[in-house]
Amino acid sequence: MSQQATKTPKFHPGRIVATPGVLEVIKASGQSPEVFIGAHLEGYWGGDLCEEDRLRNEEALIDGSRLLSAYRTLRGERLWIITEAVGDDGRRASSCLLLPEEY
Repeated sequence: MSQQATKTPKFHPGRIVATPGVLEVIKASGQSPEVFIGAHLEGYWGGDLCEEDRLRNEEALIDGSRLLSAYRTLRGERLWIITEAVGDDGRRASSCLLLPEEY
């Protein structure tokens, strides 16, 4: 992921939370959670996401359902960000950074 000027977010993340495991992995890579949250909010879903999930995310931007991003740290560790929906109005309850095995 390149660090560019901040773009307008495509959605509101709700409350942002992270597991201790993902925070440890991100810190070990020398990165910050904000790098991954920023990419997620801009609609860059990550290189580890299949095409079907990418299409679901694009639909979720319209219908307000759950969003999933899958990234790798600079050390190659996998992490996910899941943004949960509250209702049919597109509001988001929360976004959680976690390791796939913590799901």
